[in-house]
Formats: sequence, C-alpha cells, structure tokens
Amino acid sequence: QVQLMESGGGSVQAGGSLRLSCAASGNASGGYCMAWFRQAPGKEREGVASISVGGHTDYADSVWGRSIISRGNAKNTVSLQMNNLKPEDTAMYYCAAGPNGGCFNGPLQISRYNYWGQGTQVTVSS
Repeated sequence: QVQLMESGGGSVQAGGSLRLSCAASGNASGGYCMAWFRQAPGKEREGVASISVGGHTDYADSVWGRSIISRGNAKNTVSLQMNNLKPEDTAMYYCAAGPNGGCFNGPLQISRYNYWGQGTQVTVSS
C-alpha cells in the first residue's frame, strides 16, 4: 500500500500563485508515475499534470504555461507550482500515483492511478 499526503492548498486572489506538495509513504520504493488531478463542485475529476520517474511531464491544456510539476529530491515526492491562478482553477486537488508506464499512455486518465490522496482545497477569488 502507498499513502499519499497533499499539502499547500489555500485561498488566493486571481493572478496569484500556490505550490502544492505531495509525499508518498508506505511501499513507495519502486517509483511511480505521479500526477495531480482536480475536481470542482458538480464536475468530474480531471487530470492536471503528471510526471514520470524519469521526469517526463504532461499537462492539461487548461494549465499549460501556468503550472509546473516537479519531483523532489526524495523520489516519491511531487510538487505542482501554479501561477497566474484563475477562478476556474478553484477545486479540490488530489495527488495520485500509479505504475510508471502510465505516464506514457494516457497519463491524465484516472484509470492509470492506483493510489490517491485525500485532497487539498484551492480557492481562487476574482
């Protein structure tokens, strides 16, 4: 089992920035494709960004150019730097982990991920 713990959410005004972090613990020594998803009230969960063990990244069009996903020095930590935030970025953000191969085959699809965190709320006001 792998446990994921997110941190870094909060409330900001439009145009502001936030940095979300996620740490994996438990049986996390193998290395995983890690990703961020988000879910706004009344909407489906959607993929935001993903990163493979080797650093290959993918982004949703909605955050392209405004967000950077990165791994920390510890192999199973991942961060999401979000800049120029917009009200439509308001959502619960979830960290996810899955087999590394998933990062190269539909990396922003929910089905690629086995493990999920509890989420951290991001609220952007206009």
